[in-house]
Amino acid sequence: MNYLAVIDLGSNSTRMVIEELDESGQFTEIKHRKIDTRMAQGMDQNGGNLTSDAMKRVLEALVIFQKEYEAYPEIEIEGIATAAVREANNQADFLAQVYDTIGVDIRVLTGDQEAYYDYLGAMCALDVDNAWLLDTGGASVELVGIEDRMAANFISLPFGAVNLSEKFQLNEDTIDADKLEAATDYVETQYERLPWINEAQEAEALPIILLGGANRSLARLDRLRQGYDMSQDFHGYTMSADAVLKTFHEMTNASRQEREAVLGEEANRADIIVSGLLPLMALIQATNAKEVIFSASGVREGLLQEYRMSLDSE
Repeated sequence: MNYLAVIDLGSNSTRMVIEELDESGQFTEIKHRKIDTRMAQGMDQNGGNLTSDAMKRVLEALVIFQKEYEAYPEIEIEGIATAAVREANNQADFLAQVYDTIGVDIRVLTGDQEAYYDYLGAMCALDVDNAWLLDTGGASVELVGIEDRMAANFISLPFGAVNLSEKFQLNEDTIDADKLEAATDYVETQYERLPWINEAQEAEALPIILLGGANRSLARLDRLRQGYDMSQDFHGYTMSADAVLKTFHEMTNASRQEREAVLGEEANRADIIVSGLLPLMALIQATNAKEVIFSASGVREGLLQEYRMSLDSE
């Protein structure tokens, strides 16, 4: 057996998956860890640099992960980083610290690469021919237009749950209506610059495939309210756009304490849940989508697909 660990330095969370590869070329996930490290937190106030506290949180998480993956013989390590590291002025210094700490070179994905891996991961796991795909991270969103299971258009936009929350003060105890309107206008303006989004107004309404932490929280919350077995995977779960909008408005009208109570185990997202769902709300409005589909398969699974294809070609 071969083992592969994928380390993902996200803008909100640091993750690790360990996969076992059998002789037939199939991967089986044997461990999945996530630690909320808020990499993107404070970057705007720090001149576009990752803060010392944020870097320390990530490095501490990586040390924890290293102790776990080193238990597997001859394991191969793949490390990736996304928007926060991609945009950071002190990227080189941070990556050097990572290498000094765990001896792993981290590949910083471009926005287009991140969107492509999202698409590749979702398409290998969902039977959907035509859709939008939205991955809402801490410091960026990746948006893909899928036609006949092909990526017709894709882009990464520089806003996400953490930086929108800080930029428009959506992390306060109560959400100010004027600040929420300003944030909404900002996101809508970003979408309006994309001709393929504007064309969607006159086309058939397509579902939106959802990735990212805030969207996972939305799926978990709705499944909990519907009485589903929470031990079951949310992959493939659907919600109507009306139900999504209702939940969003509930969150915007709630106090932080009330949001924490509603989110339960994910109460630590209470300060970024509104900003995390805002890109989805704006996309529903822009595309007239009637339904969303949640995917548990994204960037890391896309990387695994690419890794498997590289082995097949050898």
